[in-house]
Order: sequence, then structure tokens, then C-alpha cells
Amino acid sequence: MTAFVTVALFLLVAVAMEGVAWFTHKYVMHGFLWSLHRDHHHPKGRGWQKNDLFALFFATISFLMILFGTLRGIPPLIGAGAGMALYGIGYTLFHDVMFHKRLRRLRLRPTRPYLRRIYDAHSLHHRNSGREGGVSFGFLYARASQPGDVPAHKTRRAS
Repeated sequence: MTAFVTVALFLLVAVAMEGVAWFTHKYVMHGFLWSLHRDHHHPKGRGWQKNDLFALFFATISFLMILFGTLRGIPPLIGAGAGMALYGIGYTLFHDVMFHKRLRRLRLRPTRPYLRRIYDAHSLHHRNSGREGGVSFGFLYARASQPGDVPAHKTRRAS
């Protein structure tokens, strides 16, 4: 039973983190902690940004869940922490590596429809460089395009 719960929590947390990320991005990063997120919309190079503190926050929670789950013998806690870690890996590969190209030697391209969809959604998000009026706050999910949608790579960036 513990193995089932552990695997279920792993999968549930990995999927649910997109909702947590969406909420945090929309209401925290573009809300009361905009001061930490602003440099992400106005980057100066590929180095560290204050915005990276958000990823560090969630990575710390994930690490502590795995650590305490291991030390205390609580496999479901390990599963939940590992689910957060899986989401974090997906976020890093898509957001930091593929979209923002923060690792110069590793080039990932959005060659599949799913990757193109989330890439376009994040492009739309970055069309607005301010705190207000943003769209598309998710990272690893974007709805399928609807008739009449214009792909982000075919629109001009607002200044």
C-alpha cells in the first residue's frame, strides 16, 4: 500500500505543480513579489537573476521533503518531494534552457506540437514586460490553439 501511495503522490504532485506554478507566477511573481520577478522580464545577460530565488525556494522544499522522508522512513514524503523535483527538471529544461537559452552549450528546440504550444504561450507571456496585463502564466501546460489564434512566433513583440 505504501508503494502505491508513494507513486500516486509522486505523479499527483508532479502534475499539480503546474497549478502551483501558475498561481505563484500570476499572483505572487506578478503580484506582491514583482520586485524579485522584474529582472526576469528585463534581463541583463544570462547570469543569475533575483527571479531564480523562486526556483531555489521550490527546490529547497523538494530537497527537504526527500531528505526528511528518507531520514524518517516516510516513503510518501519522498514521492511528493520527487514529484516536485520532476516538475522542477521539466521547468528548467523548458523555461531556462529551451526558451531563455540560459545554458549556451545546450540548445533545445521546440520541434514537437506540444513544445511549440508551450513555447508560443511563454512567448505571449513575455510580450508584456510589465507587472500588469500578463497572459499565459503556466510553464508546462498551454491549451491547444483555437481557430483564429495567432502563433506567438508570428506576432511582433511589443516594446
